[in-house]
Amino acid sequence: MAPHAPPAPVVALNLALAVVASSVAPLLLLDKDLMVVAASTSFCRNFQIAPEKAQGCQLAELGGGEWLVPQLSSLLKATAAGFAEVEAYEMDLVRKDREDRHLVLNAKKLDYAGSEDIRLVLSVVDVTDARLAEKLHTGLLKEKGVLLQELHHRVANSLQIIASVLLQSARKVQSEETRLHLHDAHHRVMSVAALQQQLAASKLGDVELKPYLKALCESIGASMIRDHEQLTLSVTADDSLTTADTSVSMGLIVTELVINALKHAFPDNRKGAIIVDYHSRGPNWNLSVIDDGVGMPADQGSTKAGLGSSIVQALAMQLGGKVIVTPCNPGTNVSIQHTYVPVIVGQAAALGAV
Repeated sequence: MAPHAPPAPVVALNLALAVVASSVAPLLLLDKDLMVVAASTSFCRNFQIAPEKAQGCQLAELGGGEWLVPQLSSLLKATAAGFAEVEAYEMDLVRKDREDRHLVLNAKKLDYAGSEDIRLVLSVVDVTDARLAEKLHTGLLKEKGVLLQELHHRVANSLQIIASVLLQSARKVQSEETRLHLHDAHHRVMSVAALQQQLAASKLGDVELKPYLKALCESIGASMIRDHEQLTLSVTADDSLTTADTSVSMGLIVTELVINALKHAFPDNRKGAIIVDYHSRGPNWNLSVIDDGVGMPADQGSTKAGLGSSIVQALAMQLGGKVIVTPCNPGTNVSIQHTYVPVIVGQAAALGAV
């Protein structure tokens, strides 16, 4: 005659004991009175508790009594009664003559069909090292932020000093040509100072182009436009964001083009307007500086000759854009266009084989 199979609750309990004992994660199996029914080897090893002393011991008496945490005991008893669950409960395990550990605990009630015995599975995760690394990382970020702010202040002060020296030198020199060159250098330094100020405000994150370009143009206009009713400088842009590196290149392009327009597009106090425009659609964008001035001379058809600057060409190439100069009648529209053309894998392979 075949032996009788053990009752289902006994099988379930034996299975729970086997799972807990062999668990890699620190686990405790508790009864409704918070007595330890079983402890995983990993729990005993991690918290320096002899396995033979853990089984049958009250949770509050484990080790040197460091597990006596009234709030935890209340939560576990409420879980055993079916009134609560312990989820991501955090506590500090304070042990005499040992380093404190920060723990995250979870507890679940086990239901055995046909048995009135109540069992709880308590999992324990030691997050001490992870939290310490997190605090260290946060501290390093704060320290980096302080250093960056100090660097920004020093750069700003240095730019102001350079701009002041250039302006004083321009007032002292006798040569008109030299004076104009010094004024140009002063305007560029002030523009770079405006760029630096905007980047400092962005904390090296993504930069909002609309306020960024407005602040830049206000700085250029303040130093180069005497009569703001005679000559206006404005910005039209969408709410695009871009990286700090890209914004620097765009800012330098705008600086060069606006200064060029202010110097050459409006001779003899000609009235007019300059518009800096930026709009994007997905990866495609267009940056334009448009003036209604006298336009470019007919013998300066090429982009490089017309702009008188290789800086714009180099910066546009760096951004993956193309410089396009369009006569507006009156005036000129200088655009940097960036068009993203996706390459299909099959096409790329075919092109590579040609």
